[in-house]
Amino acid sequence: MFYVSMFFQYIGQYMKTRLQYRADLFVEVMSDLLFQAVNLIFILVVFGHTQFLNGWSREEIIFIYGFFLVPFAIFTSFFNIWDFNERYIVKGEMDRILTRPIHSLFQVILERIELESLFGALTGIAVMIYAGTKLDLVFHWYDPFIFILLVLGGALVYAGIFIALASIGFWSDARTSIMPTMYNIGNYGRYPVDIYNNVIRYVLTWILPFAFVGVYPAAYFLGREEWYGYAFLTPFMGILFFTMSIFLWNTGVKRYRGAGN
Repeated sequence: MFYVSMFFQYIGQYMKTRLQYRADLFVEVMSDLLFQAVNLIFILVVFGHTQFLNGWSREEIIFIYGFFLVPFAIFTSFFNIWDFNERYIVKGEMDRILTRPIHSLFQVILERIELESLFGALTGIAVMIYAGTKLDLVFHWYDPFIFILLVLGGALVYAGIFIALASIGFWSDARTSIMPTMYNIGNYGRYPVDIYNNVIRYVLTWILPFAFVGVYPAAYFLGREEWYGYAFLTPFMGILFFTMSIFLWNTGVKRYRGAGN
């Protein structure tokens, strides 16, 4: 209950801060929506030259992209730690975090919350509804519950990967970071992995499992029965990678000796 209370207190303070500058908040939301629109236009341009991409239709690709936006929006809203190394290790703010009687990762996550990114989830759902209508998809009463389960699994996969990357900062205080590169690699998960060669497909499934954020869970709703096994593996992959990242973080914190050393 203590952590729940702290969470809502942070949320309350965040909303007060953001609503002080409404124009800035509006610009950020619009820029985020524009970025998503550009990615969607790219898909439409690709399919302007072909009807199918390795057996996938345009509407199926659009549906996968829409699904991808939902867990990605949750990740960017609550796990926005791309600058952890620069801000908390190099500049020494981790020392401040460790003086408080609350888990260090929980504090870092709450300090970096960007709730306006949740609008991306609404965009993703709208895109899915559009593509699903075009594909005449049939949904059952239990599908919303499966959707929530798969979305949370995908968000945990993303969070686990980037928390693990942030934890590297405890061993290396260099200013350079592989975070931007990893963000770009993550975008591969919003396309069907069978359009890539076997090496890339293996990496996106078992090493950097970004495929569990987009294509694999979306395959369930698209009726791709050959990928149902991967789809229902999504929550387990999310829990596994997130748990591993927490272990790596805690190990790194024990090694941390402060910004002055």
